[in-house]
Amino acid sequence: MGFLDKLKKKAPELKAKAADLAASQNDKIDRGPDKAAGAASKATKGKYDAKIDGAVGKAKDSVDKLAEDGKK
Repeated sequence: MGFLDKLKKKAPELKAKAADLAASQNDKIDRGPDKAAGAASKATKGKYDAKIDGAVGKAKDSVDKLAEDGKK
């Protein structure tokens, strides 16, 4: 059994653990994209702020969705 086969077999378990973590630490996890966005904005001197904000929003939405799965 190869590495990917083993990973596919463990995927549901890993997703459940990630969902539980996202549910319990959602506020802390949300700070990461904000920090990254600030650094990226500073590095690009605000040139790509709209795209950065969109990416941050999608990242936070994904974490929130995963957190909701962890609360079920």
